[in-house]
Amino acid sequence: MKLLFLGDIVGRAARDAIVADMPALRRQLDLDFVIVNGENAAGGFGITAQICNDLFDAGVDAITLGNHAWDQREALVHIEREPRLIRPVNFPKGTPGRGASLLESAKGHRVLVINAMGRVFMDPLDDPFTSVDEQIAACPLGEVADAIVVDFHGEATSEKMAMGHFCDGRASLVVGTHSHVPTADAQILDGGTAYQTDAGMCGDYNSVIGMEKDEPINRFLTKMSSGRFTPALGPATLCGVYVETDVRTGLATRVEPLRLGGRLKSTLPSL
Repeated sequence: MKLLFLGDIVGRAARDAIVADMPALRRQLDLDFVIVNGENAAGGFGITAQICNDLFDAGVDAITLGNHAWDQREALVHIEREPRLIRPVNFPKGTPGRGASLLESAKGHRVLVINAMGRVFMDPLDDPFTSVDEQIAACPLGEVADAIVVDFHGEATSEKMAMGHFCDGRASLVVGTHSHVPTADAQILDGGTAYQTDAGMCGDYNSVIGMEKDEPINRFLTKMSSGRFTPALGPATLCGVYVETDVRTGLATRVEPLRLGGRLKSTLPSL
């Protein structure tokens, strides 16, 4: 299988770039399944039903979330009726929606998408390692699922790396989100799981992690708020990870970073 994971969508510039570029990306890379993290898609805070539909119509197969999952209140309702929208699995019991979803690609591949959130420098949630382990055990790679992708939304690189090795040999890809900066450590771990500490964001990199620069700088200087954070609206760079898997085992045979457009140097997998 050929999988693409795109990191945190920040605001309208990123949404527009994904809608514009996704059809061509799917053709060019012959993609079987595309996942994006959409927790910052609505003005930098949360996601709406309309944004979900726009992304799905453009060719996205699944959307993961994170600590801004409920910033748009309508997401609490929409997630109950949309299995392709997935929030962190280690949110407290009774939280709307689901933290993992077994979805089928257009070619009939079964892809288990798991979203989890870290606890280091983040909210005090349930144990993400136990939560992810339970989902993988219930839907094993190569038996029930043809591919398993874990989006680990976290602050600490050590916690993300630990999750990668914890899932090694049992998932196709473990990729970090939340930091909004792509890391240079795309690799296949010893057991065959593709890994990258952070996919980076889809957004304008002439910014402070996707936001217009003045207000974040002001808060660092004064420790005071003078207004809202607003997404930067310059040309967006799409950042993510491309993975190819063995059709028999579901483990990774190839992993490469992807960057397209905007300010960062572009890199696309060659086929």
